[in-house]
Amino acid sequence: MIENKVKLLTISEVAEMFNLKNTKTNKPSTHTLRYWEKKFKELSPTIVLNGRRYYTKKDIEVVKMIIFLLKDNGLTINGAIKLMNSKTKDLDATKVSSIKGNYHKNFIKTKSRLILKKIKKLNG
Repeated sequence: MIENKVKLLTISEVAEMFNLKNTKTNKPSTHTLRYWEKKFKELSPTIVLNGRRYYTKKDIEVVKMIIFLLKDNGLTINGAIKLMNSKTKDLDATKVSSIKGNYHKNFIKTKSRLILKKIKKLNG
């Protein structure tokens, strides 16, 4: 029987995954993720008794969306919060030029580039 295990990542692993680093120390910038947890209600990692944070796949998707809105679309924190909290984000996904649509296009482009690199590597 195959177990359906959910991979949980620590806050440091998530910060490294998204290259959130302190430029002076080159260590993972975990404070950015903790700040986003306070600002974005959609980001809610599991916090265990000792205070360690564990991020699920859903949390990682939320972090991807936050980074996309802030970095790629140039929104402010407040702008990204308003967009993520608005009910129109569900309707927004049906429009071709929507922010959520652009997020998914960007995701597909990134995955396509990775696949193309792997194919080129295999072909030698």
